Amino acid sequence: MVDSRVVRVTLKDISLKTGYTINTVSRALKNKDDISTQARELIQKTAKEMGYINNSLASSLRSGSTKTIAIIVGDISNPHFAIMVKEIEKSSRKHGYVCLVINTEENSELEEQAINSALGKQVDGIIICPVQKSVDNIEYLKRTGIPFVLLGRRFDRTDFDYVICDDTHGGYLATKHLLDKDHKRILILKAPDYISSARERLAGYLKAMNEYHIEVDNELIQEVGVVSGDSRQVIKKVIEEGIQFTAVVAFNDMMAWEVIYALNRSGYKVPGTIAVVGFDNIQSRFFFPFALTTIANSKSKMSKRAVDVLLKKINDPITHTTFNEVIQTQLIVREST
Repeated sequence: MVDSRVVRVTLKDISLKTGYTINTVSRALKNKDDISTQARELIQKTAKEMGYINNSLASSLRSGSTKTIAIIVGDISNPHFAIMVKEIEKSSRKHGYVCLVINTEENSELEEQAINSALGKQVDGIIICPVQKSVDNIEYLKRTGIPFVLLGRRFDRTDFDYVICDDTHGGYLATKHLLDKDHKRILILKAPDYISSARERLAGYLKAMNEYHIEVDNELIQEVGVVSGDSRQVIKKVIEEGIQFTAVVAFNDMMAWEVIYALNRSGYKVPGTIAVVGFDNIQSRFFFPFALTTIANSKSKMSKRAVDVLLKKINDPITHTTFNEVIQTQLIVREST
């Protein structure tokens, strides 16, 4: 009977093949500068030809580090999160880290499972966009002692590290832009109040309306679930109830696209009849035939900064510094207004 078990190539095998010591082989495979270029190239070439696979588990047991970061987000199918994850991976790779991506579907139980899964894989740190239905999962994460950074959302307490964009200013800019175009009946589709960015974007909307002395009609403040499809249902309901509006501020770009779809299906034209503003500027990376006016929140800058903060926490675990960082937002005017 043929033994089909895989026989792993060891450092000793490469040592015997090349004539270098096991220690030299090990350091060459780690690209250490104290090994000559000629020796490194020979050892690495030989290792590749022999099919050597680095035992990262053994390395992590020796060093106490897995060089792995977990990224926990609500909905990876949303291009906003996809862009963020890509930027985090790119930035982490420069520091020798690989990333584990886990999706929560904006569900607290799945978020708890995601945290435990990441902890079980001995990741060195976690970047997480929290669900925020409660603070329990994040408090639990803090008790474990593992470094983590909140991304895109924050809690009222300031002892959690976070990197967010200026959501209040973003909501203000979106609304002010529509007010400057003489819209007064501005419908805002906001995410549930337990999400910090939803509260802050609404605050920006209210600030602009008050600044322009426009009385706020509560009928024009509509809550939308964060799952795909809810925006279409809300727009349909608003139209059926006869609520008058000439412009829409959507919580994010994906909601804005759903709004435009629903309005077109109901016979409205964007921007001819209704103006629409989104939030996230996903068209900075994705190109669609219809250009959406939106609020840009520098996903690249936020992601890179989140990695920087997390690495500071990983490399200096006893630091008492808390990082609460807010990245500026700006209005990008395109065809939907």
